[in-house]
Amino acid sequence: QVQLVESGGGLVQAGGSLRLSCAASVSIFRINPMGWYRQAPGKQRELVAVFTSGGSTNYADSVKGRFTISRDNAKNTVYLQMNSLKPEDTAVYYCNLEILRLNYWGQGTQVTVSS
Repeated sequence: QVQLVESGGGLVQAGGSLRLSCAASVSIFRINPMGWYRQAPGKQRELVAVFTSGGSTNYADSVKGRFTISRDNAKNTVYLQMNSLKPEDTAVYYCNLEILRLNYWGQGTQVTVSS
């Protein structure tokens, strides 16, 4: 059973920073796509930042230059450093891991950015 546990969400003022963590219950490897998505109230879930199967990174245009994704395969953990946060970044952030074309999701962590 694959489990993903997110942490690090919270309430922050605009311009502030947060760091999200996602720990997987299984070993992760460079070839496993893994990353972060978010869903704001009334909106569809959207990609924020991911590692592709080739090891490169993809970012949503709205977060480029502000967010950084990183991973520590030894700890089976992926991180999302979020700087210069804006109220429009408010959402539930979900961790995603793909193994053999199956997608696994964490329970989500709330990020709220006040203006």
